[in-house]
Amino acid sequence: MKVTYIQPDGSQQVVEGIEGDSVMQTAVNAGVPGIIAECGGSMACATCHVYVDAAWADKTGTRSESEEDMLDCAMAEMTDRSRLSCQVRLTADLDGLTVHVPEDDF
Repeated sequence: MKVTYIQPDGSQQVVEGIEGDSVMQTAVNAGVPGIIAECGGSMACATCHVYVDAAWADKTGTRSESEEDMLDCAMAEMTDRSRLSCQVRLTADLDGLTVHVPEDDF
């Protein structure tokens, strides 16, 4: 499964992930800048905030109320495409997923 992480400067990093892993864990394993993941994926910090690319927004599911609460605390602005990358799991349907790393998460 491939995930493309786009940095605020437009640079891209394509990472090979494992089905079932989170988009956050995939980024951490590959050293993707801007995905800090301080809480290790327990949805307690919002340092794995990403913007799901518009082409993929309908495929990543909806945010839970708890995820919305955490995103309210994120450094970067929450938009309708904001997700905590720890809450998005890789599936066959998400092969090729593209997410954008917010500038304020650095």
